[in-house]
Amino acid sequence: MSATLTVVQAGPALSIQDFGRTGYRAQGLTKGGAADPIALHEGAALLRQPAGAAIEMVGAGGTFTSDTDLRIALTGAAMTANIDGAAIIWNASHLLPAGAKLTIGGATGGTYGYLHIGGGLATPELMGSRSSHLSAGLGAALKTGDTLAIGPDKGSDTGMALPRDNRFDGGTVHVVESMQTGHFSVETRDRFTQTTFKRDPRANRQGVRMDSDGEGFFSDGQLSIVSEVIVQGDIQITGDGAPFVLMCESQTTGGYPRIATVLPADLPRVAQAPTGAAIRFEFVSLDKAIAIEQRAAADLKALPGKRYPLVRNPAEMRDLLAYQLIGGAVSANANPFEEES
Repeated sequence: MSATLTVVQAGPALSIQDFGRTGYRAQGLTKGGAADPIALHEGAALLRQPAGAAIEMVGAGGTFTSDTDLRIALTGAAMTANIDGAAIIWNASHLLPAGAKLTIGGATGGTYGYLHIGGGLATPELMGSRSSHLSAGLGAALKTGDTLAIGPDKGSDTGMALPRDNRFDGGTVHVVESMQTGHFSVETRDRFTQTTFKRDPRANRQGVRMDSDGEGFFSDGQLSIVSEVIVQGDIQITGDGAPFVLMCESQTTGGYPRIATVLPADLPRVAQAPTGAAIRFEFVSLDKAIAIEQRAAADLKALPGKRYPLVRNPAEMRDLLAYQLIGGAVSANANPFEEES
């Protein structure tokens, strides 16, 4: 009988997500998958296994238990977490003993957190993916009492961590020109890149609204644009002039003008930005965009080499002699209870 993970208490928005489904856009289905695919690669690096499905948690997690010892890893937005009350570190791998309760609370930085399991989730695939595409009605959110099958785990090590990057704090997001960028005046495009936006509370897996002070952003002839294909990362300007960055469960067609398209490597920064985080958009050339994407791919490939142990083994510490391991040394001959003369 295979190992299982039970959702003892489900948080507000739990779902299984992998890299999504490709090849169905013509049928009206977008890729879906994890809002932050970088986190899937981080979990794979921590557990030394192929990147695959994980439990995506939005804003908060839940409580989980297993009928066998499990290796787990926690990546993405940092959340409070403990095993039977003992706090554990985020962006790291841990052992979840059989019967113990893993409790994951609210996010302390970022939006989407991920729970990875050693051996991977062995839930059924649908159209080549285990992801729930909630806006399309594929799969469903996880609920209290759900039991998930776990695949065989070929690994054994835990207690490993990865450095945390800065994609959880907003910042600069690189964009390229989109289908209607030329419909916006130079003045409007300049104002767009000079504006510091704030991540609006109105955000989900379909899109993220960007809020800003001042007037909205409008294009010439925006009411006559014919609905056409759109892609993840497109920035649509709605009727009130507010930008919406389209995310992993966006629609496949739309008629709002698009001022720019976010590079795939920077979409996790948009997804993970907490409400109110400052974001600015920067246009880059296609050549620079390709270079950014190539660098991001290289960073993902290098993740396994960036792992480090949470507790260092003295036998493996080449710089051991640089540490002062003994303090308060006393004489072997003197009586510590006698006063010095």
